[in-house]
Amino acid sequence: MIKLDNFPRILPFLQMFKEGVGVTVLLSLCTVLIGFALALVLAVMRMSNFRPFLMLSHAFPKVFGFFERDREGMKLDSGLLYHVGRFNPFSFLATAYVEIIRSTPVLVQIWIIYYGVFNAIKLPTFKLFGFIAFNRFFPGAMTLGINSAAYLCEIIRSGMQSVDGGQTEAARSLGLKQLQNLRYIIMPQALKNILPAIANEFVTIIKESAIVWTIGVADIMAAVNAVKGATYIIMEPLIVAAGIYFCLCFPTSKLIAYVERRMRRGDVR
Repeated sequence: MIKLDNFPRILPFLQMFKEGVGVTVLLSLCTVLIGFALALVLAVMRMSNFRPFLMLSHAFPKVFGFFERDREGMKLDSGLLYHVGRFNPFSFLATAYVEIIRSTPVLVQIWIIYYGVFNAIKLPTFKLFGFIAFNRFFPGAMTLGINSAAYLCEIIRSGMQSVDGGQTEAARSLGLKQLQNLRYIIMPQALKNILPAIANEFVTIIKESAIVWTIGVADIMAAVNAVKGATYIIMEPLIVAAGIYFCLCFPTSKLIAYVERRMRRGDVR
């Protein structure tokens, strides 16, 4: 039951909530940077056409030609050797990463990384800005970044595939290399198409960052837990936390919507 008289009891913990907001914002920014960089690599891997066995078949047809043609010299169109020849290890690894991460809970992931990986890797115990424990913040940011990358990968891939293939052909005719084509031609157009989805993912990250309090990161939910432990009230600090998350997410979504409209202004003729 909610009691108005309980809200003044939260005031002594106001500093913890302020620090929790700072932790949440910094954690979300780090997650976006890590997730976007990793997702871009994964998207390129999924769209790659690297088939090592076919490359060997073309380079050494007398030795590895069986990956492409049968004994009579006819091109393979089925069977084990056909599928082995067209196996793309980069695409396979990226797809496996995306499917595994998207099919497991983020709580399980953060515990595996914190208690498993970083239990063996000893991180320094200094504090960022005087109140953020690095040895707990870094595993949380890495886990959320790894989790977010699986979703951003599909968003980026769909955006890159939405760009007309003629753009790539035109870039090749002008002598642009693959990386130059990706940087100057594909990505600028793809970002305009995927900006709403990226904005939604960023808002989701802000909300999902609440999970890091389970490994001792002093975010907003950690402040709620501190109030609960000291005063034995729970609904009132939860309402305060919900209000803070709303104040973070709602303006962020509106700001990105405004940026999206500005970017699309040149498309209107």
